[in-house]
Amino acid sequence: MRLLKLVEDHIKARRLPPTRFGRDAVGDPCFVFDLRDGRQPRDKTAARVRAYIAAHSEH
Repeated sequence: MRLLKLVEDHIKARRLPPTRFGRDAVGDPCFVFDLRDGRQPRDKTAARVRAYIAAHSEH
C-alpha cells in the first residue's frame, strides 16, 4: 500500500491531526503535508512510519 494512503487512513481512523502524527511518528510535524505535496521519504523513514502505524493501530 502506498505510504500516503496508509498514513491518511491511519490519521482518519485515529482522528489525529496531521501535525501530531508527523511529530509522533518521525519527529517532523510537516511530514504529512510534505507527503501530500509529493515527498518521497527514504526507505528507512517509510519503515519507521509503517512500524509506528502497526504499533498504534487497533487490532
